[in-house]
Amino acid sequence: MINLKYVIIGGVAGGMSAATRLRRLDETAEIVVYERGPFVSFANCGLPFYLGGEITERADLIVKTAAQLQDRFNITIHPNHTVTKIMPATQQLTVTHDETATTVSYDKLILSTGATPIVPDLPGLTESDNIFTLRNIPDLDKIMAEIQSNASQHALVVGGGFIGLEVAEGLRHRGLQVTLVEQAPHVLPPLDEEMAAPLKTELENNGVHGITGQAVTAFDQAGHQATLADGTVLHPDFTIMAIGVRPASQLAKDAHLTLGWRDGIVVDEHYQTSDPNIYAIGDAILVTQQIDHQPALIALASPANRQGRQVADNLAGHPRRNRGSIGTAIVRVFDLTAAATGLNERDLQREHLPYQVVHTRTASHASYYPGSEPITLKLLFNPDTGKIYGAQGVGKIGVDKRLDILATAIKGQLTIADLPELELTYAPPYGAAKDPVNMLGYAALNLAEGLSHNIQWYDLPAELAAGKQLLDVRDADELADGRFKNAINIPLDQLRDRLSELNPHQAYIVSCFSGQRSYMAERILKQHGFAVENLDGAFALYAAVRPEDLVGLK
Repeated sequence: MINLKYVIIGGVAGGMSAATRLRRLDETAEIVVYERGPFVSFANCGLPFYLGGEITERADLIVKTAAQLQDRFNITIHPNHTVTKIMPATQQLTVTHDETATTVSYDKLILSTGATPIVPDLPGLTESDNIFTLRNIPDLDKIMAEIQSNASQHALVVGGGFIGLEVAEGLRHRGLQVTLVEQAPHVLPPLDEEMAAPLKTELENNGVHGITGQAVTAFDQAGHQATLADGTVLHPDFTIMAIGVRPASQLAKDAHLTLGWRDGIVVDEHYQTSDPNIYAIGDAILVTQQIDHQPALIALASPANRQGRQVADNLAGHPRRNRGSIGTAIVRVFDLTAAATGLNERDLQREHLPYQVVHTRTASHASYYPGSEPITLKLLFNPDTGKIYGAQGVGKIGVDKRLDILATAIKGQLTIADLPELELTYAPPYGAAKDPVNMLGYAALNLAEGLSHNIQWYDLPAELAAGKQLLDVRDADELADGRFKNAINIPLDQLRDRLSELNPHQAYIVSCFSGQRSYMAERILKQHGFAVENLDGAFALYAAVRPEDLVGLK
């Protein structure tokens, strides 16, 4: 048996998963890991929570030390070693440590180089020593030193994605004044606008000043002044850049390996690059988006761990195919949770895929059991085939469970017709006899089968301007909490007796609070010959995303 030498560039999720799996499969192999930083196995997803004080011990972020991994797995690990060059023709690397360069050979090479934070080339940035990124423990140490250097501080967070939101919350928990700037029209761009709207409200309610639709264009005064595109000037004590990451693929590029979209490393379904002796995994590689089969960059811990294990299996003679990813992610924003999986509306519109949308607002568990909270779910699907394209959710509790179910449904190629059939655990403290996922499936089927026709919140103004009439079927006392302009109000329970008040030649859009009663009203009206559509998500959704259009909103 030939004793192969496997060299892995980069540790953490992908690299160490590959190294440890290789050892479990091959006791005779030589396994060497080069990590440019001091920590080869740490919890980078936990960094914002240490920043906020919820994780109190820095040592808890270090999953395993190099010594522990070497003792248990007989892996040679070199922290603080930077691979500066790959020479595929000779199967060699140049490795630098303490300004000394060494040439190292390999039989098989695994690139787990990850991703690097995007930091735009802004005027004044290089002259500032108070602008940080948060990607590893040394980054965290620098930020903590900055926080602890002053009694009170104003922090600027640039970027309102998953990491930016977690960082903003953490800094607020530390008692800092926090301003968050997001260039997109709304925070958390992977979610669609109406689903992300409650998050900005939650930020504001917890003292984070959120600015959307703006970008930082320059820094002045050694980083203590930031200018936005509209001329707004902010005066932060320090700034954390969290506007996203890009593949750390320069090594691969210099080695003339094939790169693709946004410089992601191109690999086959077994993680082999364009060089047969070099494999790549993790945030640096292009994967197949399983839903639309397009190349994608998905920088998440779970896929990286899976890929590390799979590439080791492939190298050890146990074929494993990379089936792709769907990009399932979740974030906590103070008391709210938001999660998404698969494609959003912008993705579907860009790719010209036929789709339909449905929103539901249901209780996290049986509404009569104490502690129930509303969950808003959004499902995107093909109305002809029932294929599920994606889902999003926001609420205080129970969002994670529902999005995990929906992500599993997508991975398992279930359709909207399968969602009502899912048999999920039920007891009043945990769920409902008709789980929110079941209800989402029922609502989607009603649309696909023509029992209901809906319009989206963004279409309402144009539909009303075209002559349709809004009919609000909430009870009269509910209107005190806010109402649509120029809407007719007939409570659902009175609708059958008051049909004569409606014009049979008028097209109606019906709404209630959450969408359930308006669907019932739609069914009544349609069976009496009226032309009617349901406002998807109803008043609650519209109030979250366009409160300025409503009257008397509390």
